[in-house]
Amino acid sequence: MLLAVAGLSSKIGKQAKKHGEMYEFLFMHANGDQLRQMTALVDQGWCTRSREKVSGFDQTPQAMQPLSHGGVRGRARHRRRLPDLAATVTGGPDRTDTNKQGEAIMSTNVTPNEPVITSYAHAPARTITAGGVTYAYRELGPKGGIPVVFFVHLAATLDNWDPRIIDPIAKGRHVIAFDNRGVGASTGQVPDSVEAMADDAYAFISALGFDKVDIFSFSLGGFIAQALVVKHPELVRKLVLTGTGPKGGKDIDKVVATTYWDTLRATLTRSDPKEFLFFNRDSAGKAAARAFVNRLEERTVDRDAKIKVKAFQTQLKAIKKWGRSTPDDLSKITHPTLIANGDNDRMVPSNLSEDLHRRIKDSELTIYPASGHGGIFQYYEEFAPVAVEFLAR
Repeated sequence: MLLAVAGLSSKIGKQAKKHGEMYEFLFMHANGDQLRQMTALVDQGWCTRSREKVSGFDQTPQAMQPLSHGGVRGRARHRRRLPDLAATVTGGPDRTDTNKQGEAIMSTNVTPNEPVITSYAHAPARTITAGGVTYAYRELGPKGGIPVVFFVHLAATLDNWDPRIIDPIAKGRHVIAFDNRGVGASTGQVPDSVEAMADDAYAFISALGFDKVDIFSFSLGGFIAQALVVKHPELVRKLVLTGTGPKGGKDIDKVVATTYWDTLRATLTRSDPKEFLFFNRDSAGKAAARAFVNRLEERTVDRDAKIKVKAFQTQLKAIKKWGRSTPDDLSKITHPTLIANGDNDRMVPSNLSEDLHRRIKDSELTIYPASGHGGIFQYYEEFAPVAVEFLAR
């Protein structure tokens, strides 16, 4: 085993030298107690995990391919002699890059013994490039296992996620939120169809190196999540659909008029449009709206760029098209699915959540009383534990 490691290390060293870099590798068999040994080595700072790809010893040629093509860049140093273990963990990149073929290279910026961040207000900002688009994202929670990827709503950037929803999930799960193409700090132009947005989401997740994810979605994010799981069912393990509805759902196309009207009302009262769009205008709804908007301001540094008017209008065009399109066959969705909404959703009518529940086999549905589109934010104390439990099963 040591001779094999030495031989492969020599080959790696030659490839590394061509790129003016140094590399560090850990080898171990992916079975039994040795998995725990690998975890301990990472925790103790023996190596720095740089990619979410772990290859068996019989997959050495495939694991070496990105290196030989210039697709892995980083820096590491030699350490003490490692135990006689067996798979491959590469060490080291500290930036996002692309190789000569334009394939994505992921940046984790992880250092040995880095503390686990479970507060969205302090989640580090990252970028990754895939297909010529640089996606902005934030990640938090303990690394490892299947991540939970958050799909955000109309006009939203990374700053629009409620920390009272994300933080409880991030206590036990690796959480990733991202800006759609052309939104916030992500480059490119916003697509004019939900299906194209789903293709972008697939490219982003694939670039990060994940072949299985859980999805948490809200509103437009729920449309994108449905389009993604219909096209790539193998990518998704569990699905959370909140404040959303199916393709071709009745009155989804009216969201454009509702959005413009409530934005005008908010402007006249010097309020955030989400106070009108997401919440009822009774005393409870107004209080919940103000509290929600205040929570979105908890992050005070490294905030995201605002969505541009043209990008916002293109998203609305895509939503109208989604609402007027031929429905998808949702019987194909056999993934465990949690659906939630308020009982008075003016943007995506609440009865469409019930429609999703009927059409997705064995799905779970929760409707919160006296609340609107943002029912999960008004009732976050009740909803967050439900979402945590569902995703942890």
